[in-house]
Amino acid sequence: MGAAAGPAAAVPAAIQGAGLGLRRELLTPLAAVEPGAIAFLEVAPENWMAIGGRLGKQFRAFTERYPFACHGLSLSLGGPAPLDEGLVRAIGHFLDRHGIADYSEHLSWCSDDGHLYDLAPIPFTDEAVRHVAARIVRVQDILERRIAVENVSYYAVPGAQLSELAFINAVVAEAGCDLLLDVNNIHVNSINHGYDATAFLDGLPLDRVRYLHVAGHYVEAPDLRIDSHGADVIAPVWALLAQAYARCGPLPTLLERDFNIPPLAGLLTEIAQIRRLQAEAATPGPITRG
Repeated sequence: MGAAAGPAAAVPAAIQGAGLGLRRELLTPLAAVEPGAIAFLEVAPENWMAIGGRLGKQFRAFTERYPFACHGLSLSLGGPAPLDEGLVRAIGHFLDRHGIADYSEHLSWCSDDGHLYDLAPIPFTDEAVRHVAARIVRVQDILERRIAVENVSYYAVPGAQLSELAFINAVVAEAGCDLLLDVNNIHVNSINHGYDATAFLDGLPLDRVRYLHVAGHYVEAPDLRIDSHGADVIAPVWALLAQAYARCGPLPTLLERDFNIPPLAGLLTEIAQIRRLQAEAATPGPITRG
C-alpha cells in the first residue's frame, strides 16, 4: 500500500451515525436495546481477539447485529521497540473474521521492553514524524487498508520542537493515513496546555477525518483535566463537537465511556444528543437573499 503520494480525502467510514464503546458489563443490557438506538459499536481488538466460549459467542452475536469499528491500544506507534508485526497480523485476522473495515490507533506509544499500560506522548520532532509515519505505513501495508490515528490527550511535552498541530498534520500527510478526531482530547489539552480549542480544531487536517470520539473527563484542578472517559460529556465538549460537524459534516461519532459506567439509559441519552447534533448539522440553514 505504502505512503500516499499527496493529499487525499479520508476513506469514508463503513460505520455511520452515533455509536458506543462495547464493554463487557454492557453485553447483557445491550442485548435488549431497540433496533436503531445505537448505530454501531467499537472495541479494542486486543480485548477480544483471544476470547472464546460464552463471551466469544456473545461477541459474535453483536458483530452479526451491528456494524463495528476497532480502536487499538497496543501497537505503540511512537515506541522505540520494533513494531509488533505479529500483533498487526492478528488484528488483521480479527478484522477480517468479523467483517470490520474501520481500524484506528492512538498517536502515542505504550511499550519498550514491556508494556506500560498507559499512552505516553510522542516527542513533537521531525525525527519522530518520520519514525511514526514509517510505522503507520508498515501497519497499513500489512493490513491492506488505510487506518486512522487519534489525537491524544497528554500532560507533558518532552523534547518538543514542533507544535502539536504541526506534528499531527505532518504525520497524517507523510503516512497517508486518516485522522480519528477526539474532541474531548482537544478540550482537555486546551485547558492543560493553554490553547484555544476552536483554533486547534481549525488547524487539523479536517479533510482526513474518518470518524470522531466524544467523552467525559475528570476535573483535577482549574487548570488540569484528566482524560478519564469516566464521566458525562460536558457542555463545552458538546459545543466543540457541533463545531467539528460544522466543519467536517455529521461524521460517525462514538461515545466513549470506560469507567463509572452508568445504567444504559444514561448512555443512550448521550447518544441521542450526538444524533441531535448530527441531525442539526445535516439540516441546511435558511437561505439569505441579498
